[in-house]
Amino acid sequence: MLPATKTIPKEMLPIVDKPLIQYIVEEAVASGIEDILIVTSRAKSAMEDYFDYHPELEDRLLKTGKHDEVTLVRGAADLANIQFVRQKETLGLGHAIWRAKSFVGQEHFAVLLGDDIMHADIPVTRQLIAVAQACGTSVVGVQPVSMEDIPKYSNLKVQHMVDRIYDVEQIVEKPKPERAYSKYAILGRYILSPAIFDILENQPAGYGREIQLTDGINTLCAQKRVLAVDFEGKRYDAGNLKGYMEAIIDHALRHAEIGAWLRSFLIDKVNGF
Repeated sequence: MLPATKTIPKEMLPIVDKPLIQYIVEEAVASGIEDILIVTSRAKSAMEDYFDYHPELEDRLLKTGKHDEVTLVRGAADLANIQFVRQKETLGLGHAIWRAKSFVGQEHFAVLLGDDIMHADIPVTRQLIAVAQACGTSVVGVQPVSMEDIPKYSNLKVQHMVDRIYDVEQIVEKPKPERAYSKYAILGRYILSPAIFDILENQPAGYGREIQLTDGINTLCAQKRVLAVDFEGKRYDAGNLKGYMEAIIDHALRHAEIGAWLRSFLIDKVNGF
């Protein structure tokens, strides 16, 4: 996503009329989550500003009678109780999750990665929460991916349990296709037991010399049951250019104001080529 992400956090890149991170927060809220912690770094303070009020802008809008616009710009700040913590060193996803220990306490918690936007009739996080609550376990969100793409993801060895639910036996980070356990990959959504924090605190660096959440969950599997849910919904990998463009186009086509126009525009544009 360079050069745009040289100065703009990728989580703040727009998907139509909202930044990527807002879609993530809205999914959490739609899943019944009220308290949200966003793990940032020193280069991502724009996210903290975005989820805050902007009195100067709101005042200018009010003076010109733009009350609907005021509601829009305040909406992000009012979505939930949103707090922030910085990951002062980029030591991996496992380390970033560990930074949330004091915020979470002794409750199960959801992890939503900022690259992954989901479109689903039932929010993907809510699908995982339902299984976690019914079974009292940690849960990871998975879908099948091509063997060509397996080296991009955390890959799982699973046993089918019921419907779209699987027992997780083992996880490996970014394996070569010939070493893959299955076609299933974790795609950016987790419900985790607080037991993961003690594991991550003592977790040695793994793939890429980083503290990998995958390795922590693998250790958790040996201690407690972990389930995988083949969730229903469309996942967009907005961390790469193709996935980002697909997310923009699909969300724009669903947009109440511009969807019909864009459909006609794209048909005319393609026919013109």
